[in-house]
Amino acid sequence: MSPSELEPVLAEGESSSVEFKRCGGLPGDDVFETVCSFANRHGGSIFLGVLDDGSVEGVDARRAVEVQRNLVNRVCNPNQFVPSPAVETEEVRLDGRTVIRVWVPMSASVVRFRGVAYDRMFDADRRVSTDYGLSQLYMRKQNYYSEQRIYPALTLDDLRGDLIERCRRMAVLRRPDHPWRNLDDGELLRSANLWGVDATDRSSGYRMAAVLLLGRDETIGAVCPAYRTDALVRRRDVERYDDRLTVRTNLVDAYDALSGFVRSQLPDRFHLEGDVSVSPRDIIVRELVANLLIHREYSSPMPGRVIVANDGVHTENASRSFYEGPLSLSDFSPMSKNPIIAGFFTEIGLADELGSGLRKLCRYSRVYSGRDPELRDGDVFHAFVPVRFADGGGESPENKPQTGSVSSERPTPDEAMDAILEERGFVTSRLLANAAHVSVRTAYRRIIRRVDQGTLRAERRGHSTRYIPA
Repeated sequence: MSPSELEPVLAEGESSSVEFKRCGGLPGDDVFETVCSFANRHGGSIFLGVLDDGSVEGVDARRAVEVQRNLVNRVCNPNQFVPSPAVETEEVRLDGRTVIRVWVPMSASVVRFRGVAYDRMFDADRRVSTDYGLSQLYMRKQNYYSEQRIYPALTLDDLRGDLIERCRRMAVLRRPDHPWRNLDDGELLRSANLWGVDATDRSSGYRMAAVLLLGRDETIGAVCPAYRTDALVRRRDVERYDDRLTVRTNLVDAYDALSGFVRSQLPDRFHLEGDVSVSPRDIIVRELVANLLIHREYSSPMPGRVIVANDGVHTENASRSFYEGPLSLSDFSPMSKNPIIAGFFTEIGLADELGSGLRKLCRYSRVYSGRDPELRDGDVFHAFVPVRFADGGGESPENKPQTGSVSSERPTPDEAMDAILEERGFVTSRLLANAAHVSVRTAYRRIIRRVDQGTLRAERRGHSTRYIPA
């Protein structure tokens, strides 16, 4: 890593894959807890010699080799780590100071440091002590899909025969020669991989996916008691809701109910593609609701949610993520979270091929509101599509008229620093960067300028530094 590559990382700050550590001497236990959490999550980089606010204090250059040797020795010590995670280190020089980057790739096994497993949540290391948390770690490592879970005691009577027939007709209507046309119910379920055999103990039966897609409500409640999807309208009463729909039924009926509810809350707009009129609203709602139901982690107790707010439509659902961060078309690699459910939705025409949803959302969001959607994956998947309502909701702040005494101009870094000091009595690089809309690096240089002038002085608080009037 070069200094020019390091600077934007410092400016961006800590995240699920970036951690800053002061490291005045040899690495402490907190460094190794982060090594463990990165190995158990998606991997990441630890930067030794960097304070929490992104400012570079540096590692003693004379001890840089000793620091790296100590770190590798402890990671390889079986009394410290089981199993030992892989790590790589490198030195980066920035403004005359030495930073050590420790890169930790994702491990194939669950890693423990001194007998404890750690997981990465946003920019923090979390000690995993509950059975559920540990099961999620193992599931992430074993490439196991909860939708595949077998329930040997379930019979065809636990599923809705009328719904199976309805789905058969939907598939045939979409493709007249569909093989489901001539299959009986049991054969159809096997063809859709909704009945299977567990390779570990050879038990056989209907899968969780069959229950979620076609089960009776009481069967769904017994298999997935926490399953629920909430649809909320928060336009006037933003603390609670203006209207609400709670869905606990099968995914096919849930799709219809949620789509109808959200469509009824959104304006429709006329749009021609060639000589054909299409509804951007309906396409957007279809993709949002299908994604909410298809790519959800159903072993999680977290309910799915779709919220119609003044700025647009928000959805969130538990996710078994392979990646954490924003999604964009330029670097998007589609990976199905529930391939059986996704395949069934495709067969009956409620979803398209994997990856098409993001492309459609981007295309029709621009038609619908003139703006791109925002999607972010992680333990919770978030999606947002902007909406321009007829009453003015959904306008971006820069397009709204300024009222009162609020200035539309951004404060200068010095003005922002004075305001922070007056309000809080101290300032940090991160606070100043957010207030003045500058990088952490620029904010740090502004603060150090005042330190050099003698008007501010540094005050150490734990692993972080703040600056107070001298």
